[in-house]
Amino acid sequence: MPKPTEFVLHILETMRRFGPVEAKAMFGGWGLYHQGLFFALIADDALCLKADDLNLAEFKRAGLKPFVYEMKSGEKMTLHYYHAPEEALEDAEVMEKWARSAYGAALRKAAAKGKPRKAAPRAAAPPAKPPKARRKAQAAKRRS
Repeated sequence: MPKPTEFVLHILETMRRFGPVEAKAMFGGWGLYHQGLFFALIADDALCLKADDLNLAEFKRAGLKPFVYEMKSGEKMTLHYYHAPEEALEDAEVMEKWARSAYGAALRKAAAKGKPRKAAPRAAAPPAKPPKARRKAQAAKRRS
């Protein structure tokens, strides 16, 4: 796994007020996760944050551009991520606001997908009796 770049480390440090963020290498860039949920990406030393119908206006009001991914075929794909404002890259308080907004979009997306929660572990069932022992026990019950 590649080591995080200086830019990635800087972003992680700037997001500390928001909470613990983990960077995972992906597709030549980095995915940022908070509490196991993907909410931001870093590509070509640019931070992009998750947007949806509820927070998209914030990005547009700030004049921020969407993240556009160019595939090997040359086709361009616009994703639901917007570039972070320059101010957020240097001010932890501003970054916290934008990170919370992006994480909220990621939470809403996960809820809409109906991501199943892991079930609580069940108590172990007693081991089953072998077939012969089970038949003997059933025959003894019938006789009594």
